[in-house]
Amino acid sequence: MTKPNSPIPRELMLKRARELRKNMTKQERHLWYDYLRSYPVKFYKQRVIGNYIADFYCDKASLVVELDGSQHYEDETVKYDTLRTEYLEINNGLQVVRFTNTQVNKQFRAVCVMIDFIVKKRLGLVKD
Repeated sequence: MTKPNSPIPRELMLKRARELRKNMTKQERHLWYDYLRSYPVKFYKQRVIGNYIADFYCDKASLVVELDGSQHYEDETVKYDTLRTEYLEINNGLQVVRFTNTQVNKQFRAVCVMIDFIVKKRLGLVKD
């Protein structure tokens, strides 16, 4: 894994993002094609933000949605994800929300409801 502060050439990041868009996981495809692609507020898939690529990004709501597979529970990856989340939230003013692949597989409707609530809350359309 690249250190969070090591600059990565933008061209390489964009190339990697294109590869990830072409090779989305089953859960990413499900969330994208069955919900986010037609969501009323624009979402982007595999969006470059600094040295990172967000699974899904909503500019208008300043929201990043991440889907975590089993590799995200390994010690090294947990540390990387923590640094990445801090960078996105602190340096970019974004909110990062994470769902497991299992949640997408078994609780898809609840995942969609949660994303919808968070977007509307960040846009000031709902209160807690």
